[in-house]
Parts: sequence; structure tokens; C-alpha cells
Amino acid sequence: MGTNGSTMLKPLRQGLPPLDPAAASDAASCALPARYEAVGEARRFTRKTLEQWDAGERFDDICLVVSELVTNALRHAVPATACRAEAHQPPVRLHLMHWSERLVCAVRDPSHESPVPRDSDDFSAESGRGLFLVDSFADSWGWHPLAGALEGKVVWAMFRLQTAG
Repeated sequence: MGTNGSTMLKPLRQGLPPLDPAAASDAASCALPARYEAVGEARRFTRKTLEQWDAGERFDDICLVVSELVTNALRHAVPATACRAEAHQPPVRLHLMHWSERLVCAVRDPSHESPVPRDSDDFSAESGRGLFLVDSFADSWGWHPLAGALEGKVVWAMFRLQTAG
């Protein structure tokens, strides 16, 4: 897998794919506090939302990717002091957007650092595999800095959905 795997995983600094968020048939978001229990909260929120949207066979993939993106945001993008300093403004936000044939999950965090996959041949390692999992289970992913007065970035993953019929 060597070099080919690494080049495939170069961080994609790009905006969301050409899908108009205003044209999404469904959208939901939730604020997540700066603590690791937030990963479970994000999973529950995602499951509940996807059950309403009928994401079909992509359900488990989407839940896994949401867990990884939220874990990465909490582990790498949220300063340790955020728990107290940002009590009124949770630092991480999960957005789910659904079109007829696509679903995008996006996680907003306060860091300007680009998400970088760790180069590790140790697949039993507990950390460093998050973006490899995202890359494996999502159809595409990327990130972009927030514009205007908003600090930080958004890391997103897109899933193609089967349409009925």
C-alpha cells in the first residue's frame, strides 16, 4: 500500500462538493461539548437523524465516519481549556445534510490546522487511523477553513446513496 495509499490520503483542501446546502432536502445539526462523551452524543444524534432520512445500506458507514470526525476534532482541534472557556459556545458542531442521492456529514472545529493522516504501518495502533477510516468508508472527504468572523475549519465526508426504484 506504501506510496499509493499515502498519496490518496493527502488532505483535500477544498470546499464541499458542488451541492447547494440550501437545496438539501433535509439538514440537521447539533452542538457538541468539548468532552469525549460528545462522540456518543454525536453517534446517537446521527442514528436518530438517519433513521428519519432512511440512509439505507450506508447507515453504518456514516455512523462510523461521524464518530471518527468528531473524535479527531475533540482530540486534535479543541484546546484543553475549551471545556471551561467555551461553555456558552460549544467548540464542535456536527452538520448532516441530505440530498436525494447524497449525504454529507461535516464537523466544524476551532482549529486552523489541516487534518493530516498519520503515516503509520502499525494498524493495531489506537490513534492515527481516523482519516484512513474516513477515506475508506466515505465516497469523498475534504476540509476548508471557515470564512468571515467564524474561526476554525470544517472537515466533511460525502456518501452516495442508492435511490429507490
